[in-house]
Amino acid sequence: MKEVSVTELNELRIAGTPHQLIDIREDYEVENVNIGGLWIPMGNIPMEIAQIRKDVPVIIHCKSGMRSANITKYLESQGFDNVSNLKGGIFAWIDQIEPSLPKY
Repeated sequence: MKEVSVTELNELRIAGTPHQLIDIREDYEVENVNIGGLWIPMGNIPMEIAQIRKDVPVIIHCKSGMRSANITKYLESQGFDNVSNLKGGIFAWIDQIEPSLPKY
């Protein structure tokens, strides 16, 4: 399973490099803190798989990187070779990139 650090994701965003960020957290988590991207709750991924692009790098994130690791592995098993897990999830993003965001 491939992983991307929050620093690498931030560099992609700053450079304007095409990618797709997918947030798989639950609605109450997204309401608490949101770094953007397409929101598809973890349980909806199989039904919403058509929304996941195959032509750009796709980065899956959750709160800590555990659930997104499972979804990244699932998507790989479905033939996606362009997916990566955001290592450390929102926790790492807040700690390293945007400490002004609300803490969980």
